[in-house]
Amino acid sequence: MTRRGGCLCGGVRYAIEGPVDAPVACHCEQCARTSGAFAMMAACRSDDLTVEAAETLAWFQSSETVQRGFCTRCGGNLFWKAEPGEQTYVTAGTLDRPTGLRLASHIFAASKPDYYDLTDGLPQKPEW
Repeated sequence: MTRRGGCLCGGVRYAIEGPVDAPVACHCEQCARTSGAFAMMAACRSDDLTVEAAETLAWFQSSETVQRGFCTRCGGNLFWKAEPGEQTYVTAGTLDRPTGLRLASHIFAASKPDYYDLTDGLPQKPEW
């Protein structure tokens, strides 16, 4: 099954050939600063991900071992990849619908801001 996705303006489009894990909601401070809230990320094998349009794709080194891919035109938060880069996480909201995916869990729940509660009954991990 091929899944496709992209940013709001269309400057970045991608395809995933292969399985995509159920998304996790990350409540860390870095995800909050890149998304405005929490980020729902779905992992795939990096080798299964093909960027079909990269006109506006840029990568930001957000920590020593992590890069985040985003669109320089519309600001879309698209990718998260940690070294050694065998998996790439795509933001679930950038996948074309229907996705057929369901949220699996919450990570960095101990870091979440005080303006919302986690009440969906899914597993919560205090960190990664």
